[in-house]
Amino acid sequence: MTEMIRNPRVMKKLQEELQNATNGNSHRLIQESELEKLEHLKQVIKESLRLKPPLIPRETIKECEIQGYTIPAYTRVIINNAAISTDPNIWENPLEFLPERFEGIDVDFKGHDFELLPFGLGRRKCPGINFAMVIVELALANLLHCFDWSIPNGIKAEDINMEEAIGIARHKKEALCLVAKPKW
Repeated sequence: MTEMIRNPRVMKKLQEELQNATNGNSHRLIQESELEKLEHLKQVIKESLRLKPPLIPRETIKECEIQGYTIPAYTRVIINNAAISTDPNIWENPLEFLPERFEGIDVDFKGHDFELLPFGLGRRKCPGINFAMVIVELALANLLHCFDWSIPNGIKAEDINMEEAIGIARHKKEALCLVAKPKW
């Protein structure tokens, strides 16, 4: 939501896609069966996960050596997915929120493409990814389909604090405060 408030063009395009999916009916919710055809929604979520991937802590089960460094057994290790997913050698304008970068390319976030690994890969990837993504897609689609969102008076999009709080889960240091106006 923060990135869409900061990029109204993206939000408008997504809301238009949602209106088209419901034949202009703002009074009904987006259904799970409709998610598959919502390409821009999927691009927005991929781009959000690319810029702000969740942290995935791991623990070594035995001592190992990585590029000359000895990692003791039972050491908590966190893979820096943010560095991978914002690598300028892979992504053009890597720090910009550009969901359209996923148009026409078949990059997924389920561990098949190494440039986008928000949920890990292989047998250790997040087991709830499929369930989680349906919930995220439905929630975001319906929030944007049923409401118009704006910033409270006196605040500018560029003034929104994008700092993250310290912790195992990634979240904004300051909560995002928006005004929701029902479309019906």
